[in-house]
Amino acid sequence: MTQPDHQTINKALWDELVPIHVASDFYDVPGFKAGKLTLRDFELDEVGDVQGRRLVHLQCHFGLDTLSWARRGAEVTGLDFSGKAIEAARAVAAEAELPARFVASDVYDAETALGETYDIVYTGLGALCWLPDLRRWAGVVASLLRPGGFLYLAEFHPFADTLDDAEGRTVTLDYFAEGPRIWDEPETGSYADPDTPVQNSRSVEFVHGVGEVVSALAAAGLRIEFLHEHDYTLWQRFTALERHGTIYRLPEGRPRIPLMYSLRAAKPSP
Repeated sequence: MTQPDHQTINKALWDELVPIHVASDFYDVPGFKAGKLTLRDFELDEVGDVQGRRLVHLQCHFGLDTLSWARRGAEVTGLDFSGKAIEAARAVAAEAELPARFVASDVYDAETALGETYDIVYTGLGALCWLPDLRRWAGVVASLLRPGGFLYLAEFHPFADTLDDAEGRTVTLDYFAEGPRIWDEPETGSYADPDTPVQNSRSVEFVHGVGEVVSALAAAGLRIEFLHEHDYTLWQRFTALERHGTIYRLPEGRPRIPLMYSLRAAKPSP
């Protein structure tokens, strides 16, 4: 599938999802406006103090994580390919009285669209699967970073995507698969609101193993500072997962598997 095809299909989906997500309990926009942060504790710990630092959030959707970094004191910019998402992000920022810049652009065009460099490039959960070319993405990340700045990435672990949706015991998909995966599940709605059907239900996603991510960043000249794998996730990925507060784990006694990972990679100073 060519670039225009996957871009057109995915943009139609995400444009339609924006109002559904803004209205959903999953995102809890009223709670955010009242002062809630949407960032996870491990992200806050691993990124550290952002007060006064310039941060860009790539693939920001409608900006709640971006604005959470603003609430922590960062000078933030959010970028997303969905113009509807950017419009919603600007509206939330205004209503929450949080300073932020939001730009509509494909992530591969971010250097030109933004025209600035940053102390921190942040990419949140569920972003990389929409990108066909990680080497090109890593080059964009490196171009956006000031010397001494760093990328922080939090993602769902690709190994979990190979397992069956029920018990998470059986490998059903190829970890090393190449090329796009095309999904069309019109009856399932959105992860944020499964009961609201969508008309643009098709999506095109890409598989990226952890080794591919690390290798792409290293090839772009970034130095890996850490790669942490986590044995929990933030949603009911498998029916066997048990909820513990805001996280989901496999039952006690089951062998643990990686469900999320986080990575920090720095741009060396001259």
